[in-house]
Amino acid sequence: MIRRSFLTSLIALPAVMSTSLAFAGKDAVFTGLVDATGAGGYDVVAYQTENAAKPGNEGILVDFEGVKYRFISQANKAIFNANPAKYLPAYGGYCAYAVSQGYTAKIDPEAFSVVDSRLYLNYSQSVRSKWQQDTAGYISAADANWPKVLDQ
Repeated sequence: MIRRSFLTSLIALPAVMSTSLAFAGKDAVFTGLVDATGAGGYDVVAYQTENAAKPGNEGILVDFEGVKYRFISQANKAIFNANPAKYLPAYGGYCAYAVSQGYTAKIDPEAFSVVDSRLYLNYSQSVRSKWQQDTAGYISAADANWPKVLDQ
């Protein structure tokens, strides 16, 4: 009886392991600062329209593909709804510099850049400063690494 349980467990082990590995990758959108909330709860429209990092209002939000985005106003919410792809942060909101280096990292929502109407978030202000030394080069590298870095 014990032997049969042991054998059954051994047979089932590869299926359990492959299931675990299938879920080993990171989420495509970083929501680690505020649970299930993109861009750390900051208004992704304000980054581009006001060139400012502004915390969104908990009561003004959009659930876009399972991620909540907060806004400072109903007007910004409407702007986002009209064209979400324009306002979503690059690389799922992970640190753009980290993605350029081949890994992912959390972000500081106040360490941002908007380049050619695309929002890039960084880990910190000092990382943002480094990012700005060769933005075009880092964007090229990050584009090449994305989304492969999610599997690491």
